[in-house]
Amino acid sequence: MQKRTDLYLVALYLSQFQPNLRCNIAPAPQNAAPAKSMVAQQRRAPYAFHMAKNRLSPEAWIAAGFRALAEKGPQALKAEPLARALETTKGSFYWHFADVPAFHAAMLNLWEERAVADVIASLESEGNPVQRLRKLGSIAAEDAPADFGGPKIEPAIRAWARDNALVTEAVDRVDAKRMGYLNELMAEIGLSNPELARILYGALVGMQELSHRDGASNADALATLVDLILALYEDS
Repeated sequence: MQKRTDLYLVALYLSQFQPNLRCNIAPAPQNAAPAKSMVAQQRRAPYAFHMAKNRLSPEAWIAAGFRALAEKGPQALKAEPLARALETTKGSFYWHFADVPAFHAAMLNLWEERAVADVIASLESEGNPVQRLRKLGSIAAEDAPADFGGPKIEPAIRAWARDNALVTEAVDRVDAKRMGYLNELMAEIGLSNPELARILYGALVGMQELSHRDGASNADALATLVDLILALYEDS
């Protein structure tokens, strides 16, 4: 069937230049697919399989974005360098994200969710506010998972915020929510001075920057600061 269709197309082409040429080839059946379309279908199938095989989840791309931000800065948050790092195609990137700004927004949304909502939810099982404060200090001292940038990621996000209004807004929201929760927690304990929450949170942000530079753990230092704050409650 395919061979007969091809011969018919060749004869039709020649007859345009030689009107007297007799074409003794019967017309192709009406239900025969054009040869070009059939070739195109044959070519598309392996490519479609390749794309389905290599398409990554949105979270895999976002995790790669955090790693790139931590190691190389915001200039690395583009489809092509991320695709190279993941050994896949840009098509996988654009399957999930309309453009690079949409990808940036998805990164920030996930960071905000994990940095605030998930942390607060994990504290609900603690029986009293003192225990919640101690656990919060322990969680805050932990590094982000290596797949999501490790200890360098929050300092990298704050550095990115200096030149990007969208990131600035996200950092401001995270800081406001964290400070608000700390103030509520301090009030439950009986420490109503709002400066204590600012001192504790400011110490955390500064320690993260130090760890970004020297790689040291903040767990002991932050636990000591929490103990000092709680000593004020016990002495009051």
